Amino acid sequence: MTTLALALKGSGKWTSTILNYVAITKPRIILLLLATTIPAMVVAEGGWPSTALVIATLVGGTASAAGANAVNCWYDRDIDAIMQRTQSRPLVRGVIPPLNALCFGITLGIGAFAFLWATTNLLAATLAGIAFLFYIFIYTMWLKRRSSQNIVIGGAAGAFPPMVGWVAVTGELAWAPILMFAIIFFWTPPHFWALALRIADDYREAGVPMLPVEVGEALTRRQILAYSIVLVPITLTPLLTGTLGWLYGTVTALAGFGFVAIALGLWRWPQHVPSMRLYTYSLFYLATIFIVMTVDIAILG
Repeated sequence: MTTLALALKGSGKWTSTILNYVAITKPRIILLLLATTIPAMVVAEGGWPSTALVIATLVGGTASAAGANAVNCWYDRDIDAIMQRTQSRPLVRGVIPPLNALCFGITLGIGAFAFLWATTNLLAATLAGIAFLFYIFIYTMWLKRRSSQNIVIGGAAGAFPPMVGWVAVTGELAWAPILMFAIIFFWTPPHFWALALRIADDYREAGVPMLPVEVGEALTRRQILAYSIVLVPITLTPLLTGTLGWLYGTVTALAGFGFVAIALGLWRWPQHVPSMRLYTYSLFYLATIFIVMTVDIAILG
């Protein structure tokens, strides 16, 4: 084998290793979290904040979420091997040693805290650290395998990014980022339960007590509708408090109407409205809410 061929083979191995480590950080989930961080920073500043601050907050937030996800993959490797949806994950395939994944995740979490403290402020770093620990210990290690309300309480970890972004700009908490936290908190159950309806058999086989497994599909659909109805007025609260303007209120109300309409259809006519329709729309819905926050500030100030 030529020197070039050996070099290419070695390069391919390194590339594969890097991609496997990236995979256990669940980058698609991180992208959604980051999409809620930037708008919070824009609203906090009343315009575009320092680009350096935005980059630092995103880097620190990414590292913190990536670390938590890596530890989650380490802890859940046993049930990931059972569920069809997760059987291709690197730890299940044995391409990353479990101890390496654990150390990787912890290092990212600690590094993220130190980086955010150095580049933003201690409160922002602390909030990111709380989210990191909450996701690992409260959701992954405690609730996920013990309670059908696992995603309701444990999902709070994913609602921290707007607060981190806000505090990175202002140095203090306020009602506005707490409302953003509430939006994501109440959005999370219908979003994940819609997916859980689709893969309930997977969760059942793995022994994970997701709501459809524990109470059945009919009650799960009812809970999805209930959370959707509660969510919409919460999303409109920033308009009522004067934090955001009519553009945000109009777009959010229309998007919320669509969300509730699909949830209602899933409850009343499940044979015609697949749960994945709500799951897909929920991603669009959350992104729309936070993007229009930025647009509202840019246009209306």
